[in-house]
Amino acid sequence: MGLRPNLLTRRTAGVASTTLALLLSTAAVGVVPAASAFSAAPAGGCVEPADVHTDARVKAGAHAKHEPNELTAAQVREREADLAAALAERSRFRAGAGAAPLATVTIPVVVHVIQRDSTRAGGNIPDSMINQQISVLNQAYSGGTGGAATAFGFQLQKINRVTNPSWYPIISGSQAERSMKTTLREGGKNTLNMYLGELSNGLLGWATFPKKTLDKMDGVVVLGESLPGGTATNYNQGDTGTHEIGHWLNLYHTFQGGCSGSGDSVSDTPAEASPAYQCPTGRDTCTAPGLDPITNFMDYTYDSCMYQFTPGQASRMLTAWNAYRAA
Repeated sequence: MGLRPNLLTRRTAGVASTTLALLLSTAAVGVVPAASAFSAAPAGGCVEPADVHTDARVKAGAHAKHEPNELTAAQVREREADLAAALAERSRFRAGAGAAPLATVTIPVVVHVIQRDSTRAGGNIPDSMINQQISVLNQAYSGGTGGAATAFGFQLQKINRVTNPSWYPIISGSQAERSMKTTLREGGKNTLNMYLGELSNGLLGWATFPKKTLDKMDGVVVLGESLPGGTATNYNQGDTGTHEIGHWLNLYHTFQGGCSGSGDSVSDTPAEASPAYQCPTGRDTCTAPGLDPITNFMDYTYDSCMYQFTPGQASRMLTAWNAYRAA
């Protein structure tokens, strides 16, 4: 599978301009419902999962205490049933309103830079890195780095700098994280709030999955030095942001569920028994067809190795957007 060709050239050449038309459908290409997802959906409407599960990206060799990096099979079934119910509810709403599902989406982005102090070591990364991150996102999600084009583009709305040592480093699942997000989050369900800073437990980032109702915890948290030009060696081309936003748009890890069951609920990502780190060659951990998808943005490899979403992932993200985040 190898390294992505001419990646740095592509990223500095500008953002690719791509339009993708995908239809909202519970049978969208590449979306594989988990077992009993539709039968588990309540007849009376959408009942959301009891809590907001998060998903993370972890550095090679790092072992986070209580890392929020994987869902249980029961949690996946719960989420898939919720998606089916949300799709049905949205379909009924649109039929009455005469509204069509969106085929292309521009996501407004609000970036919160969480700082211990005004120094770079204290989290004060420059605006230039944030602007480069937005460019990386637009290239990745447009298919400009070699993968499938998705429906999504990103537009920076605001950079909010906050100096608060009690929120630094950002600790996943902590009361300080909740206080930070409750205080700072802006916009509706369609607004991406990114929180940048030093993170706890060797994590590169984490994200919330979409819900039917807006939750103040909604958003992505990303290690500031993982942005393009940062100091996080092997993880400083901006793909932690790409990865975490994938979760925010309802993608699971490529290794979700291992070699059995519905895996990541996308049919065109080969099954993978466990996360791939660094840049392995010819890795094949499951007997199902296809080598491990080590170049996929939803694995754990180095930024230099990941460059693609699949058509099935693109379809799943747009389906979830129309179910959860579209106005």
